[in-house]
Amino acid sequence: MTAYRPGIEAEACAVIADAAARGTPLCIAGGGTKAEIGRPAQGEATLSAAGLDGITLYEPAELVIAARAGTPLAEIERTLAEKNQRLPFEPPDHRALLGSAGEPTIGAVAAANLSGPRRIQAGAVRDSLIGVRLVNGRGEVVRSGGRVMKNVTGLDLVKLMAGSWGTLGLITEVTFKVLPEAERVATLLLPGLDDARAIEALCAAVASPFEVTGAAHLPVALGQEARTLIRIEGFSFSVDYRLGELRRLLRRFGAAEVLEGAVADALWCAVRDAMPLAEPRDKVLWRISTAPKRGPALALSIAQRLEARWFYDWSGGLVWLATEPSGDAGAAVVRAAVKQAGGHATLIRAPAEVRAAVEVFEPLPEPLMRVTRDIKAAFDPARIFNPGRMYAGI
Repeated sequence: MTAYRPGIEAEACAVIADAAARGTPLCIAGGGTKAEIGRPAQGEATLSAAGLDGITLYEPAELVIAARAGTPLAEIERTLAEKNQRLPFEPPDHRALLGSAGEPTIGAVAAANLSGPRRIQAGAVRDSLIGVRLVNGRGEVVRSGGRVMKNVTGLDLVKLMAGSWGTLGLITEVTFKVLPEAERVATLLLPGLDDARAIEALCAAVASPFEVTGAAHLPVALGQEARTLIRIEGFSFSVDYRLGELRRLLRRFGAAEVLEGAVADALWCAVRDAMPLAEPRDKVLWRISTAPKRGPALALSIAQRLEARWFYDWSGGLVWLATEPSGDAGAAVVRAAVKQAGGHATLIRAPAEVRAAVEVFEPLPEPLMRVTRDIKAAFDPARIFNPGRMYAGI
C-alpha cells in the first residue's frame, strides 16, 4: 500500500486532489495508535498527518494553543506543563489497550473526540476545540473557528470534525482552549461498595456543589476489593474544605480514605486508559455511554446473557465492558441493552473479522443516516476519506 506523509499542507492538497481525480480511497492516519478502532480499512493508500507537526501558536495568558495535526500529544502536554497548564478533557492513551505503537497526535485527539474522566466537569474534546484547518475531498483548504469561543450560525464545522474519524477530511491544524493546572489533586476512596451503591454515591458527589472532576467505580470482579473513586482538584484550602464536605455527604456509604500523589495518579491513568480491562488481550472491549444511574442495570442485563467484566467512569455514565470475541462478540446483546437503557455503544477492540461483520459505532436511525450521507457527499464527493470506517457505504 502506498504511504503518503506530506510535510506541508500544500502537499496534502495535491495528494488528495490526485486521489479524488483517480478515485483512490485513502486511509487517513495520525500516529497510527487508533488504527484498530472502527471497521477495517478499505483504502488503497495511506495518508498520514504525522509529518505536519509543530506548535503554531501558544498564548498562555489567553489560554489558547494551536498546533499542526501531526504534533505529538506528548509535546503539547509538555509545553503546557511548563506553564502549569493542561488540556481540559484528559485525553486517553489506548496504545496498551490496542497493542499499538507510534505516538498519539493532537489531530487524532480531535478526530476521535475521546475524552477521559475529567469530561464530567470540563466537557469533551469538542467543547475545548475552537478552531480547525482541514483539506476536504476536493483538495481545498477549509478553515473554521479561531482563537476565541464565539456564537455559531449555520454549520459548526469545528464540532462536526470532532469525532469524524477522518471520514470528512484531513485535519491539518487544531486550536484548543486550555486550563491552568490544579494546585492540588485529592481522591476519596470508598471501599467495598456494590455497583448500585457505588453509582448512588458517585451521582450524589457529582450532583453536589463540590466540583468533582473524576467519578469512577472498579467492581470487585476486577481482582481486588471494589473501589469507588471521587476526585477533586483546585487550591489546597478549597480541596481540604470539599474533602470534609464530601465525607459528610457520603458518610452513609462508609468511611472514605484520601489518596494523593503517585498512587492516586496511577489509578486515574488506569481509568482514563481503560487498563482494568486491557488483559486478557483476546477479549472484545465495548465503550458504552448511558445515563449514569442506568449504568449498573445495563451492565447486569448484559451479564445475564454474556460472560462479561466491566467498570464505570463518569459516575456510571460510561461503562467499559469486556466480552468474548466469538460469534458477534456480544453485539446483539449489547445493542439491545443499550436500546432499552438509552445511550450508545462503540466497539473499541475486536478482531478485524468481527469489526467487518458487526456495527462498530452506534447504528443511526435512517433520518440521521441520510444526513450523514449528505454531509459526507458535501465534504468528500469522491468518497476517498476512510471509506466505510464508521458505517458501511459511507
